[in-house]
Formats: sequence, C-alpha cells, structure tokens
Amino acid sequence: MTTASSAKKHPELTSLTLWIMTVATALVVANLYYNQPLLEDIAATFHVSKAKVGQVSVLTQLGYATGMLFIVPLADMVKRKRLMVIIFAFIVLSLILTASAQSIGILILASFCLGASSMIPQLLVPMAAHLAKPSERGRKIGVIMSGLLIGILLSRTFSGFIGEYWGWRAVFYIAAGIMLLMWLMIGFFLPEVEPDYNESYKKLMLSLIHLVKQEPKLRLASLRGALCFACFSAFWTTIVFVLKQNFNMGSGVAGEFGLIGAFGAIAAGLMGRLSDKMDAYRLSGYTLLLILVSFIIFIFSAHSIAGLVIGVIILDMGVQATHISNQSIIFALRPEARNRINTIYMVTYFIGGSAGTAAATLLWKNYQWNGVCFTGIAISVITLIIHFANHPKPQKTAVTA
Repeated sequence: MTTASSAKKHPELTSLTLWIMTVATALVVANLYYNQPLLEDIAATFHVSKAKVGQVSVLTQLGYATGMLFIVPLADMVKRKRLMVIIFAFIVLSLILTASAQSIGILILASFCLGASSMIPQLLVPMAAHLAKPSERGRKIGVIMSGLLIGILLSRTFSGFIGEYWGWRAVFYIAAGIMLLMWLMIGFFLPEVEPDYNESYKKLMLSLIHLVKQEPKLRLASLRGALCFACFSAFWTTIVFVLKQNFNMGSGVAGEFGLIGAFGAIAAGLMGRLSDKMDAYRLSGYTLLLILVSFIIFIFSAHSIAGLVIGVIILDMGVQATHISNQSIIFALRPEARNRINTIYMVTYFIGGSAGTAAATLLWKNYQWNGVCFTGIAISVITLIIHFANHPKPQKTAVTA
C-alpha cells in the first residue's frame, strides 16, 4: 500500500515528460512578452497615448506576479496536473479576450488575466525538481530554464513578425491555438503529482512567512536572486538609450541585440549540469563574479558594440547560472513545500527586477551610462559580500575535527 502511494507521488521524470514540460514552459512564458513589440499598433487601433498603452505591458507583468503569489502555492495542496489543466483554460480564454478586445480597458483587464494565468512555468520548474532524482535535479531544472529563456527571447521576434503581416490581433489568436495544443499535451502526457499539504488555503499562505523565518538558505538565495535580477533589469532598461545616444540605433536593434541573450539559455543547461557535480554555494560565487566582470566591461564599452556584446554574454551567463544555482539550493530544502518555496524566491526575484528597472531610469536621467554601470558594480560587490559572509561552515567543522 505504501509502495503504491509513493509510486503515485513520485512518478518517473522521463525524457518525454521533460520535453513536454520544457516546450510548455517556453510557449506559456511567451504569452507575457507578445504585447511588447505590438504596443505602437495597439495604440493606433484604440487611438490612445503611449503612456496608456504601456499599461498593457505593465498589467501583464503585475498579473504574473499576482499569479505567482496567490496561485503557485496552491500546487502544494491540490493535484498539480489538475491545477494546470484548469489554469490552461483561463490562459486560452484570456488570449481570446485579448485578441477580440474592443476597448483599451478590456485589453488591459485581459492582459492582467493573461499574466496571472501564465504562471504555469512556476509550477513546472518545482514539479521537475520533485520528479527528478537528486543527483540530476540541477540538470533537469537547467533544461526547463533553457526553454523558459528561449521562450522569452523568441516571443518578441514571433509577435513582431506576425503583427507586421497579419496585425496584432492575429498574434493572440494564434497563441490561443498553441495553448489549446499544449493544454491537450499536458492533460494526456504529464504525470499527476499528489499534494502533501492538507491544511486550509489561509494556513498555506501564512506558512510562506514561516518558511522565510525558518529557512536561511531560502532567504540568502532569494536576496541573491533579487540583487542579480536588479542588475540585469537595470542593464536591459538602459541599453536602448545607449544604442540610440552613442550609435544612433533604435529600439528594433535593441530587440535584436537581446538575441545575444541566447547564450544565457546555453549557460542554463551547462550550469544545471555543473550544480549536480559541484557545491552550489561555491558555484554561485563564480557566477556572481561574472556579473561584476560584465559591468566592468560595460563601463569601458559605451562606444564599442563588440564590448557591449561580450558584456551581454557574460552578464546573461552570470545571471542565469546564479538563478539555476539558487534553484538547486532551494528545491533541495523541503520537498513537500517546493511550490511555496518557489513562490517566495520568484516574488522576491521580480521585486528585485522591478527595483532595478525603476532605479535605472533615474540613474540614466541624472548620471547616464556611467551611473548605471557603477551602480551595477556596487550591487554586484554587495551581493558577493553577502554571499561569502553567509557561506555554510563545513570548513569550521573540519578544523575542529
């Protein structure tokens, strides 16, 4: 009886399952970014200002944060596949509502719902960690994170192309069709994972506070992730200004420039393998160093495209590798609370990113590119100090012994 139930709770993570989870992650996360290249066209359709149409993108991201905070923890108390199947229905409906919106108000509301329901990747990553063998957990997470990064990178290219030839509404109708296919794939092929938590939703949400208090490794990983993503967001917020000011290149080139970030996807897979073989804390020390090095390169590359390209590759590798390393650490903490742990980590991560974006615009206004780079260097140094100051103490035990 016990064996049957544990087999139920821990089905095998086959290559097919991992492939479906990776593709689903890539395609679902793309929903968050389709609207960004289409904002000009949307503004023209509804005859609204750029400030107003910008709310479409902002509300999509706010929806995603809301979904992460209030829906992701549910995966610890209800069957995970069943939860995803229900959420996919909301994704399809939100995409159809987005595509057919007849006013900017409806579109903004639909975008929020789309963001909130597109948090499926934040259910799939902990699920992969749950199903994978401990010895290969980092590698499996790395594969799914590669899918996530590719989805983010290619979503803008896809929507820009479709929007140019068939109009912005076609992008969301096509996306609804893609989600319908993924809905069927998830429903038919993904294994079910039984929940481990049997208390109320209120207690589930309150347990997030207890997890933060009780897990120092989670606190450290969340802070480290937030600071890294702040650096990342600060760079990508201001790179378009640098390209325009120093090279007379527009936002289209900045979007293509982002494709260099594909190296981050390669890094995600590579670092996932490394984190299975190497101490995750030590690995994080090296990956954090990459972020510091990237900003040192940026400060000397304000007038060098080659320098910016090299810096972007190093920054992306550093941020994505630190992210994978953090996830390897937090998902090893409490198997029964992986979704809540992921919620705490990812919400903190996105708060860091938002702070980085807000700070970067102010820094650019007052101190231009040097201000952004020096701040990136300062945050990287602070992150390294926090990391090494909180390093676990195996050395002390060894000395005493």
